[in-house]
Amino acid sequence: MKLGSHVSVSGKGLLAAAKEAIKYHSDTFMIYTGAPQNTKRRKVEDMFIEEGKKLMKEHGIEDFIVHAPYIINLASPKEDTFQMSVDFLREEIVRTEAMGSKYIVIHPGAHVGTGEEKGLERIIEGLNEAISKDQTVSIALEMMAGKGSELNYRFEHAARIIEKVKIPEKLSICFDTCHTHDAGYDIVNNFDGVMEEFDKIIGLDRLQIFHINGSLNPMGSKKDRHANIGATEDNPKGRDHIGLEAIKYIVHHEVAKGKPCLLETPWLDKKTNLYKEEISLLRG
Repeated sequence: MKLGSHVSVSGKGLLAAAKEAIKYHSDTFMIYTGAPQNTKRRKVEDMFIEEGKKLMKEHGIEDFIVHAPYIINLASPKEDTFQMSVDFLREEIVRTEAMGSKYIVIHPGAHVGTGEEKGLERIIEGLNEAISKDQTVSIALEMMAGKGSELNYRFEHAARIIEKVKIPEKLSICFDTCHTHDAGYDIVNNFDGVMEEFDKIIGLDRLQIFHINGSLNPMGSKKDRHANIGATEDNPKGRDHIGLEAIKYIVHHEVAKGKPCLLETPWLDKKTNLYKEEISLLRG
């Protein structure tokens, strides 16, 4: 079991991220190479990569994951947004390789009114433009909640993208517990059945990363609002509709063995080392 969380590269880049992960007693971690809401990025030479790797090695952390910014929308019908997304994804792949990560997670995109059929074709087009046969990084398509017009909230969406992309070996899947719950998959009562369905439609060999989050909403709500693990109504961030036992079952499951399981739960206040607490809770 590899447990970690999102951490910050603010300040000394990968070194700062590794220090934060160690503070939470993590086995792995996830970073954005810069702010997730924009394209401003430092040069990789200024990211303290070797210092970060050295500290990771000293503390037995073998890997980390990069998450692409939210502004990437490969399904966009707007040509300028689409091209920016393709170009920036290419740049992020290069940065991910330079920093030494094997995976970059992306939200594939939202069709913003053109319909799912055209949106999926647009994502396929964008990935075919962005992917290089020589890249060492796998693009992990994140399973989404289906909020608004966002795509990849059904296993069939991901299967179609993988089938149509010219170099499918460069694609993998990131399974988000909040998203899949909100999309209508019963991971609380039938996680084994969900995994059987995933295997049948996509293939478990593609499943390489887990985002571990509670959900503030009932199954099938398509809302995508993360909750703290096992939170109850008296928690300022509200009740978790997935629950501690279901999340523990997932992170201890055979399909998660050896794969990064990364918390993206809400941060309640600066006095609470919440990721450390949740990681300890899930280790049991």
